[in-house]
Amino acid sequence: MSGQPREAVTPGGSAQSESNTEDRPPSLAKVNLRDKLALFDDHWHPRVVAELNGQQVKVAKVEGPFVWHHHEHEDELFLVVEGELDLEFRDQTITLRPGELLVVPRGVEHRPVSRGETHIVLFEPKSTLNTGNVENERTVKQLDSV
Repeated sequence: MSGQPREAVTPGGSAQSESNTEDRPPSLAKVNLRDKLALFDDHWHPRVVAELNGQQVKVAKVEGPFVWHHHEHEDELFLVVEGELDLEFRDQTITLRPGELLVVPRGVEHRPVSRGETHIVLFEPKSTLNTGNVENERTVKQLDSV
C-alpha cells in the first residue's frame, strides 16, 4: 500500500477518496419485511422501514375496520404481505391478497378493513398522515422507524 487513501467507486460510477466520508453515498442495506413486522404487535400504527425521494416505505399490522378518510394531496399505495385487506370505496370494495397492491389516488375516500390480522406495506409521501383528513385516536403524527 502506498499510504494514499484508496478510491471507492460509487453506484453512479465516479471515484472518490475513501478518507472523505462526506461525499460517500448512503450505505446500501436490504430490508426484510417479515423481520421488521416481527418487531411489533399493535395494529394500525405504521412504522417506517425506508425513505427515498421524499417518500416513506412503511409496514403495519392491521385488523378490523379503519376510518373512512381521504388524502387531499397524496396517492397511497397498499401492498399485502400476509392476510387479506378489503379496501372499501363508496361504490365498490377491492380485496387484496398477499403479493397484490393497489394505489388509491389522492382525494378518493376509502376505508381499509381486515377480517383477521393482515401485514401490509404502505408507500406514500413523508407528509402523509395515516388518517388523511380525519384526526382521531388512530391518528399517528410521529412515526417510529424499525
